[in-house]
Amino acid sequence: MIDAEKSAAGARRWHWATAIVAIAALVLQTALVINGASVLNETDPPGLATRLGRLVSYFTIQSNLLIAITSTTLALNPSRDGGAWRVARLAGLVGITVTGLVHFFLLRPLLDLEGLNWVADKALHMVVPVLALASWLAVGPRPRIGLRAILGALAWPISWLTWTLIIGQLSGWYPLSVLGRRGGGCSGGGYHQRRHHLAVPRVALRGVRRRSTFAAS
Repeated sequence: MIDAEKSAAGARRWHWATAIVAIAALVLQTALVINGASVLNETDPPGLATRLGRLVSYFTIQSNLLIAITSTTLALNPSRDGGAWRVARLAGLVGITVTGLVHFFLLRPLLDLEGLNWVADKALHMVVPVLALASWLAVGPRPRIGLRAILGALAWPISWLTWTLIIGQLSGWYPLSVLGRRGGGCSGGGYHQRRHHLAVPRVALRGVRRRSTFAAS
């Protein structure tokens, strides 16, 4: 009984640490967007509602949100379980792993961040992924991955990609530059390459625009 209580207490500490860091990173990034510090088009920035709408469209933000929610529920109750919860937990773990890998190998070399923007970027893309995977390996819960959970977890990224492509076609804005056609998907309400975690350098943006103009001519 005592060992079980100690194990539960240790699990709570792991999950609380992950949840607190994820929530703090999300709050910080939201504050930066509200403040207008991350807007790419500084001469004609989009309105607050548009900036917030675009913020929650990012795969990174959604992954961190799933980790924050599921980690909080585990911190409150380490034995938390259920069909829908398993889907959310697995989706969060897979999503945050993809977020960390894509950022580290593809986006990190392109970034030049400073101050709180650097802090938010590292927290969302590196600290939270490491904490989430470490807590899963250290205290689980692990033996909860079945076919239903896998299929349910896949529904989220597929839905995200479908919705992103549809909105991108309609608005010309994509939450990840590699998905976009016009202006690399980062024009108008995208994020500054020195200030946000999913932007590309201005030189790259100019190159994409030039190629797009040439292809259209």
